[in-house]
Amino acid sequence: MNIARASLVLLWWGTLVASLHDGGAAGIALLQNATGISAGAALALVLLGCAWDAAIGLLLLLRPGALTYRLAAAGVIGMTLLATVLVPTLWLDPLGALLKNLPVLALLALMGEKGAQA
Repeated sequence: MNIARASLVLLWWGTLVASLHDGGAAGIALLQNATGISAGAALALVLLGCAWDAAIGLLLLLRPGALTYRLAAAGVIGMTLLATVLVPTLWLDPLGALLKNLPVLALLALMGEKGAQA
């Protein structure tokens, strides 16, 4: 496995761990405070995101290729758009909560172009 692919796998699984480390409480609180949605709806969004992160991390590990990179990019775009609508201030997060998605998309595009499978 090349370092670029390994870093993407770690990014997706790291996001999963970060989202669940406290049982999803931080994500639920962020969503509730920003949008006023119910705790149940916020939990559902957090868990849906976690399931997506786990699936993409596994696909990147076991089945790298153009389709996997496109699915990963589609997920990044979709989650970025959803987060922008629900919590637009995340663009101002000093740790780059949404801004980091731009270089991730560039890396996914490069890997998809080259068919990086190593």
